[in-house]
Amino acid sequence: MIKLYVYDERDCDPKKCTSRKMVKFHLVKELPNLKSVPYGVMVLDPFAPKAISREDLERVKAHGILVMDLSWENIESFPKIRKDAAHRALPYMLAANPVNWGKPMKLTSAEAVAAALYILGEKEQAHEVLSKFNWGEQFILLNKEPLERYSEAESSQEVVLIQWEYCPPPEEGAPEKEE
Repeated sequence: MIKLYVYDERDCDPKKCTSRKMVKFHLVKELPNLKSVPYGVMVLDPFAPKAISREDLERVKAHGILVMDLSWENIESFPKIRKDAAHRALPYMLAANPVNWGKPMKLTSAEAVAAALYILGEKEQAHEVLSKFNWGEQFILLNKEPLERYSEAESSQEVVLIQWEYCPPPEEGAPEKEE
């Protein structure tokens, strides 16, 4: 079992908060502040330069995974975490939660944790996390093909190459689309 941690900034609706539900079911340990972040933990960080892959498994087995529960509106102010933590981004996936269903990369904390576990090969634990949400299994079904392929990749570079098959990178020099 991979140790899972959450730091919750309490930005979201408590009734819809997946972090609080994961804490309630003892699936994750809530950290009271950023000073309590465990040594060597892997932080799920949408701004990380490296994607999560199987090459992170030994670190995660030793130190765990930390998900930061922040509002998507405030994501640019991602908090600073201890220097020995490894920051990893999740590759392209679609959300299955009712608030952001079908939107790329707008995952809940539970979806992010489950995706990380799945990619690392800890599929049973990923299913256990998602089992507490009535839409949870939809996340796996919606992302089945990419999740399987990401979980077979040997390195971060391979994960990123697979990701571009689902979501091509912006062309160099081309303006990015505004939403």
